[in-house]
Amino acid sequence: MTASLIRAALCCALALASSSAWAQRAELISQTELRVCADPHNLPFSSEARDGFENRIADLVGADLKLPVSYVWFPQVIGFVRNTLRARECDLVMGAVSGDGIMDNTNPYYHTGYMIVTRKADGISATSIGDPVLADKRIGLVAATPPTDLALRHNLMPHVRAYSLAVDTRVGNPARAMLQDLADKVIDVALVWGPVAGYAIKHDGLPLSAAFIVPEPDAPRLDYRIAMGVRANEPEWRRRINQAIARHQTEITKILTDYGVPLLDEQNQAVSSIP
Repeated sequence: MTASLIRAALCCALALASSSAWAQRAELISQTELRVCADPHNLPFSSEARDGFENRIADLVGADLKLPVSYVWFPQVIGFVRNTLRARECDLVMGAVSGDGIMDNTNPYYHTGYMIVTRKADGISATSIGDPVLADKRIGLVAATPPTDLALRHNLMPHVRAYSLAVDTRVGNPARAMLQDLADKVIDVALVWGPVAGYAIKHDGLPLSAAFIVPEPDAPRLDYRIAMGVRANEPEWRRRINQAIARHQTEITKILTDYGVPLLDEQNQAVSSIP
């Protein structure tokens, strides 16, 4: 056998090995359905009734891939990724912070952040936690979220009512409860994640106003790009999901807007807001 034939045979063997390796990896992704990992009680994101915005976006992705959507339900608490995506019970998490090390990410499909929420009737227009108008207000925030550091920086902690971060959503939704407390005048200001605020105002009709919190130097970031979560070492699956996102970005943005999700552009300027 000549050297050229040997090289050709080796190249063929390598190609077959590569194809076989990909086939083995591909078997880890369901070929018959889009298996989504999701929380069954976490509106506006997802619900067992499939009426969250992540459910509707999953339907778009499933249609693009020509796969029916199925769900593996698990409360989004510590262990969510370990018991769903990493356990290979499902193949896609619809909402993941871009760059989060817990799982690999697709390209981001929206950009939002934390907001200052107040009662419309109070006429407060603050966009900074350091605004003097907030100095004597009763402030609600979810413990250990980024606004907590700013509340500490501006000496507001004596006025803070903290709501639990890690709660099984089958029994409670602290961020939504905080917004109800704001409407009921238990607190005066809520520092909360934008999609939760937007949905409570637009869908639930709470008489509240919201504005993105202006970032401060040397402070934790308050805005995040949200992607979809996939397992590591599955680049072809990630590529397929990225293509689906790109093909349907306009429709995805429309869904987000319908649910009241406030959006930021690349310069952290609001491109959609909450009344």
